Formats: sequence, structure tokens, C-alpha cells
Amino acid sequence: MNNNKPWSHLELETKPDFGKCIERIYAWYNQELIDRPPIRFSAHNAEYNAATILEGRNWPTLKERWFDAEYQIELFLHELKHQKFLAETFPCYWPNLGPEVYSAFYGSELIYQEVTAYSAPLIKDWTQAEKLTFNINSEYYLKLEQLTELALAQCKGKFLVGYTDLHPGTDCAAAWRDPQEFCLDLILNPDEAKKLIDISYRDFFEIFDRFDKKLKQHGQPSITWMSIPSFGKMHIPSCDFSAMISPEQFNEFILPGHIAEVKHFDHNIYHLDGKGVAKHIDRLLEIKEINAIQWVQGMGDDTPIMQWEPLIKKIQKAGKSIIIDLQVSELEAFISTFDKKGVYLCIAADYDIQPDIIKRVEKW
Repeated sequence: MNNNKPWSHLELETKPDFGKCIERIYAWYNQELIDRPPIRFSAHNAEYNAATILEGRNWPTLKERWFDAEYQIELFLHELKHQKFLAETFPCYWPNLGPEVYSAFYGSELIYQEVTAYSAPLIKDWTQAEKLTFNINSEYYLKLEQLTELALAQCKGKFLVGYTDLHPGTDCAAAWRDPQEFCLDLILNPDEAKKLIDISYRDFFEIFDRFDKKLKQHGQPSITWMSIPSFGKMHIPSCDFSAMISPEQFNEFILPGHIAEVKHFDHNIYHLDGKGVAKHIDRLLEIKEINAIQWVQGMGDDTPIMQWEPLIKKIQKAGKSIIIDLQVSELEAFISTFDKKGVYLCIAADYDIQPDIIKRVEKW
């Protein structure tokens, strides 16, 4: 393996320009630029229809459909056949049992819906918190291992395999306790709340490293739901719960965990989910280990993107890279307003116009 280019061993028939794309991403991590900013396209081929995979299949519950590992891999492979991967759009399978699956490693029961799952509250009184233990034999942990192994057995030369969405910290503690209850706990039971947050971090590095080791043994990068690879260790710290609390509470309860959390990783991309979380941006920008901010502006009145010009420029001025979701109609205004260094564009666009978008960004 070339130590200067740790991705040199990895070739994908679905992504022949993989090496060049990774070079752009590594430049982006460092607020640098090779030729153009990275671009990820969404809204893939409209002809893909998951209904063809669902025909003749039935599951007694939604959970059993989520847990049908063979079906999940088959669905991904079916989708893979109907996609093209232009610019920094990567063929990536990551095992997904819902965004709160980390809490389930300790005993939470996940309630499944069509496209997501949420955790049923686990901690009714504080004596239960003392008994929380990472269970390596949890059905959720074992199922993620199975999904990972099935994908790794079929990925060579075709697609990347990532790790699941891992959320320790306050989001996990709130899932165990119930978010509304946990809001009250910060005021009425602050010491117990801090202990619960600490418990959520206790095994996090070990759990991450277990998944990371398995992927690295198969030559895979560190990658998850955001589909941005690193050949070190890449993490997406976040705290959606922080939208509900004050900056003073953020500094007291959440910031210490974030500062410790990110030190374990080579690349950190902070998931800044909406204006409620963005009120804490100044403190987040002070954390030197955070390479980039994913800005998720929301829907409705929170669009279009250009209303967030001051926030975006603040992030850039602080020396952080940024991920931006753009509509095609917003591209020209965005290009004419912002510095291209450290920008990663995520654009919903049909295949037929993606090459033209790439050419336009190349002229930026």
C-alpha cells in the first residue's frame, strides 16, 4: 500500500475515478482545493423501484423486515445496478438499524417504522442507570455484525462497506431516559444527568474500534451514512437534543463530552441539524479536531440556502470545511457568493444534468 495514498489498493468497477475523488475529499478535509470542490449527488435514477424487490415478500412485523439481513443486502445490490456514481458520489453500503441503535446495545428496545426507528425509554428511575452495560450479545449488535459480514463478502471491486450510525453522548442519554424527561433532568437532576451521559461514552471507543477493525481488515475506509470516506478513523459527532437547551446548558452538559469524543478520530464532521443546534456554533468552531460542519438548514421557512449566508461565512472564516445541501436552482447564487475552498456540495439532481453541474462547478 502506498502510505502517501492509502486508498491506492482499492479499485471499484462502479467508480473508476475513485482515487481522484478521494484526493479531492482529503484536500477538502484540510480546507484545500485540487481542482474543484467535491460534489455528491442525490435523487438517483427514478427508474429504480424497490417494489420489484418487495413482491411476494411478507414479514410479520416491520422489525423483522429491518432484521432480514439477506433482504437488506439484496435490496442494496438491486439499487446498485440502477445507479451511476458521478463526482464524489460513492457506492456505499452501511448497515442500518435506525439512528438510535447505539442505545439498544445497552438494552433499549427500538420501535420500527417504515424508514426509521426510535428508542423506547429505558430509564424510569436512576437506580436503573447504574445497571446499564454494553451487551456484545445484544440482538441489535449481532445483527449489525451479520449485515456487515454479508456486505463484506460481496463488496470486492464493487462497493464500499461502512459502519452504522453511532450516537453516544446526550442524544443517547436522552433516548434512554426520554427527551422531555431529560430536559427536566438537566434542571432537577443535573448530577444524575451527567452520570448518564458519561455512561453513554464509557464503551464508545471500543465499540467504534470493533467495527473499524473489521472494515480495515477488508481494506475498507472509515465511512458511514454521510458517505464521505477516510482511510483513518472518521466520525460524525452530533447532538440534536441541544436544539432544546440553552448555550449555558450546552457548555455544561454537552461540550465536555464532544471535546473528549473527537480526540479519538482522524476526521470529524459535525452534524449541525437546524437553527436550534446552530445557536451553539461558536463553541463548536473552537474545537480544533472538528474538520468540517454539515449544515442541515431544514425545510419550509428554513429554505432557501442563501438566507444562511452569515452562518456559512462564519464557519468558513473559522477555518472549518462545510457541507451544504443545494437545490439546482440555488447553484449560481451560491457560487457567486461564497469562497469555494472547503465547500462540499450535496445536490439533488437527475443523472442527465449532473455532468453539466460538474462542469459549472469546475469553472467556479
